Amino acid sequence: MINLSMKQLRYFDAVARSGHFGRAAEECAISQPALSVQIREMEQTMGAALFERGPRQVHLTALGAAMVPRVRAILRAVDELSDLSRAAQGRLSGRLRLGVIPTIAPYLLPALVGALAQSHPELELAPREAVTGKLISALIEAQLDAAILALPVSEPALAEVPLFTEDFVLVRPAAEAGRPVPSAEALPKMRLLLLEEGHCFRDQALAFCKVGGVTPRTVMEGSSLATLTQMVGAGIGVTLLPEIALPVETRSAPVSVARLAAPAPSRRVGMVWRRSSPLAAQLAEVAAVIAQVGTALRDRAEAM
Repeated sequence: MINLSMKQLRYFDAVARSGHFGRAAEECAISQPALSVQIREMEQTMGAALFERGPRQVHLTALGAAMVPRVRAILRAVDELSDLSRAAQGRLSGRLRLGVIPTIAPYLLPALVGALAQSHPELELAPREAVTGKLISALIEAQLDAAILALPVSEPALAEVPLFTEDFVLVRPAAEAGRPVPSAEALPKMRLLLLEEGHCFRDQALAFCKVGGVTPRTVMEGSSLATLTQMVGAGIGVTLLPEIALPVETRSAPVSVARLAAPAPSRRVGMVWRRSSPLAAQLAEVAAVIAQVGTALRDRAEAM
């Protein structure tokens, strides 16, 4: 009879996802030697190697790859049992694993932490910042309880709750403050700064800029809205920002903000979780708090 602990299964899953013992140990909050010992004991129990060790990365063996879906199914089932227990208590308490996309996290989370501390003092927020694709995968694999991102996600396994809608605004160098606001058709001809591949905000901005069927002239791709804003301030080009980012990003760069003519580009921010989650009712309560915080931040930005 094979006897593996839940701790070993979680360590195995972490290594399988990261492909690296060091990153897996950091994620699991243990030392790398301790994690390696647990994986070796697991391999001894299974009677064969689960990972092929390389100098920079590890790869699953055939046995390890065959175990991945089974181990994750076990972890999901155990997590759901834990969620059932939490749901039976009525009010949501304990650790809330909340994913947030990078174009929302820096602007929403600081205010959200305080709001949840007041509305749900028994809740321990454990945020994770990642792009939409990674958050959806983590949700489906039950590595997150919920995520805040741009809707729709069009994933049948996930429930979607709208939180607030916000416009995109044009950010130009400060010297251009008095110039006419360009039309949607004129934007593709400008020196446009965008986020790099993988960010849904990039896709939304590109979709708006292609209104006339012309691909925008992209001169730079950045990893954050902060980088793009600073480059605009240096006179390299222009960019689009979501409203809630304005108070943070425009205060330290010599830029001007212009609102585009209607219909302005916008996005609908929402919260998603697994339809099968026993915590659905409690997560809806949390979503209502997040909606209030997000709406207040957007309204403050609109007044700028």
